[in-house]
Amino acid sequence: MTFEIEAMFEQTRREHGIIHDDRLLLSEFGTGAALMTNRQRSGAAATDGAGTTLSEVYDRFLLDPTKRRSDRTMLAHHTTRRVIEDVIGSAKPISDITREDCRDLLETLRWLPVNLGKKYGMMPIREAARLAKSDERIKTINATNLNAYMARFTTMLNWAVTEEYIGRNPARGLQLAETVHPQDRRKPFELWQLRRIFHAPIFTGCRDDQHGYAIAGDTIASGARYWVPLIALWGLRLNEICQLDVSDVRQIDDVQCFVVTKDSLTGTRDKTLKTKSSERLVPVHPMLHDLGIMGFIEAKRKSGALKLFDDLPSGATGFRSVAFSRWFSRFLMSANAATPLTCFHSFRHGFRDAARNARIDRDIALRLGGWITGGSQSETADDYGAGYRPSVLHEAISAIDYPGLDLSHLPNWTGRPQRPRGKG
Repeated sequence: MTFEIEAMFEQTRREHGIIHDDRLLLSEFGTGAALMTNRQRSGAAATDGAGTTLSEVYDRFLLDPTKRRSDRTMLAHHTTRRVIEDVIGSAKPISDITREDCRDLLETLRWLPVNLGKKYGMMPIREAARLAKSDERIKTINATNLNAYMARFTTMLNWAVTEEYIGRNPARGLQLAETVHPQDRRKPFELWQLRRIFHAPIFTGCRDDQHGYAIAGDTIASGARYWVPLIALWGLRLNEICQLDVSDVRQIDDVQCFVVTKDSLTGTRDKTLKTKSSERLVPVHPMLHDLGIMGFIEAKRKSGALKLFDDLPSGATGFRSVAFSRWFSRFLMSANAATPLTCFHSFRHGFRDAARNARIDRDIALRLGGWITGGSQSETADDYGAGYRPSVLHEAISAIDYPGLDLSHLPNWTGRPQRPRGKG
């Protein structure tokens, strides 16, 4: 996600009173500089007698008090609105939007360059799309991002049908065919990649843990760059890790747990969650105990720190994970561990596979990872009871490992020597 996108999201929050939330999945799409604000569009908030405008219907859709939407969903709709109105026109009567208009929108977005604002400044979307279509060297957004925008536009139009602003949804069913199977969009790290990651100087000794992280030296890293990837081996999302309060590591029923929650016992409320199911307990894995993480956490407590990783900047959008994600991409390159389909999110894929291979009960594995468990019946059933006891979760997560990955070489290791596992 570029700085300009972060600035755009921050501007949207200020304009509409939205609090900080998780980063949008659509990070490849342009910037705020390239998408004009409503105030800059002529006729944005007024009808000319030809009918209710697209902008007016969007206002009513987003302000509908009968709809319960998360902050993250609202932010996504506001961002989508900017794109849609830039292409179709905010003052266009919604009843005049045709199927052909929607097909034209799909075709325009199909050729939209990535990092639009950074590369093309204030260039309108249509013009940027024409430029990309004529130059095969320009990388365009992927089908997943494009379809997400079209899906949110369709949601708004469905609402407009229900409210009788239009008789039918002209964008219904318009999606770009996916060329990549969902399982091929991101891959778990392979064993050789994990070994290179955790044998890199940032973990074994570097010149310094800032600009010299890739150069061997005598400095032992102790902050986010050391601990975040290690924690990620055991099921937490990047943003969940980066926003942890020191008080979010608690002993519950004699089990040390990461408490993944939006609430804070101390300090200001600045945490967000991806979904309702993200709120959970994740016991600290025995491997992390062996690596000395409790000593790190106790040192943070004694120092009076509120954030576990206060060495991470919050950034323009309030997400500490943004800067870390950028750094980790560079780190993978420096460690010779980068491949086209792997990134930090590959830790999540690896954890899910590791849980399968450990034959962890599926429901428990989904709880540990903060994934939605399924259809409406299971979601209704999930409203009953208080969930799994920490001891049950601890037993399950303790069974999860990565055969062939030995971390006993790390300088903070306090556990017993690991048994050799796997080949290599």
